[in-house]
Amino acid sequence: SVPPGVLPLCHQPLAWGRAAQQPLSPLQPPGLPLAPCRAFSNNKILVELDESSGVATMKFKSPPVNSLSLDFLTEFCISLEKLENDRACRGVIVTSAIPKVFSSGLDITEMCGKSTEHYGEFWRAVQEAWLRLYGSNMVTVAAVNGSSPAGGCLLALSCDYRIMVESPKFSIGLNETKLGIVAPFWFKDTFVNVVGHRVAERSLQLGALHPAPEAHKFGLVDELVPEEKLQEKAAAVMAQWLALPDYARQLTKSMMRKAVLDRLVAHREEDVQNFISFISKESIQKSLRMYMEMLKKKS
Repeated sequence: SVPPGVLPLCHQPLAWGRAAQQPLSPLQPPGLPLAPCRAFSNNKILVELDESSGVATMKFKSPPVNSLSLDFLTEFCISLEKLENDRACRGVIVTSAIPKVFSSGLDITEMCGKSTEHYGEFWRAVQEAWLRLYGSNMVTVAAVNGSSPAGGCLLALSCDYRIMVESPKFSIGLNETKLGIVAPFWFKDTFVNVVGHRVAERSLQLGALHPAPEAHKFGLVDELVPEEKLQEKAAAVMAQWLALPDYARQLTKSMMRKAVLDRLVAHREEDVQNFISFISKESIQKSLRMYMEMLKKKS
């Protein structure tokens, strides 16, 4: 269940609208005392904001594999909202506090054997997480320090820049078809905008998970680095992006992403109903139950 007072957050205007009304951090009046680092966290996400650089680090900490449950997605939206409304924050590095996994994607248990009301609530939270991250005014850098299938891949795709650990043991991709699920149009649009139509079409149909070197080859991730250099590289990339004037960069980002964001906003409830109808089918429920049994055997 969602804590009282949380859901209204998910229905506030998106960040693009707020940006026009808020002074950008470089214009903050001089003389205000700034603490060097401020942290806030909840059960599943740890956020540390370095106010001197204007950069926050958001770490997923929901063992064992950072599944995107309803609780996780709610906390994710709240954390992004806090940072978006904090004038000291200009960018966020998104990473995992759990070794070898960035995020395993949508929590299957939220989609199996539940009520249609629950499916609707869950899918609205998935939509909201994407709208907030893909539409964020902040510079967003994904430091992908482990495997990142399905919804985990979507979170990385939604950032401005992706850096991944170079190990071929780690993979990334939208592999929904292997679970008998279809990635919705806004997953597809985000993927196409990063890798192009042909690569996306083949990858989505096959439900492919791409080892890090392959993902880098066709642009799913922008850079590969050794694990011990990941955070250092993410900070360097962030500094490069923050060297630009916020206002010009934000408007350019909005121009590039607005049509994709608007498409979901215009069809949001229709998308929820499509998801409920699809996920409620007995054939899909059977496929999900089989997948969950397979996971139990593996563990």
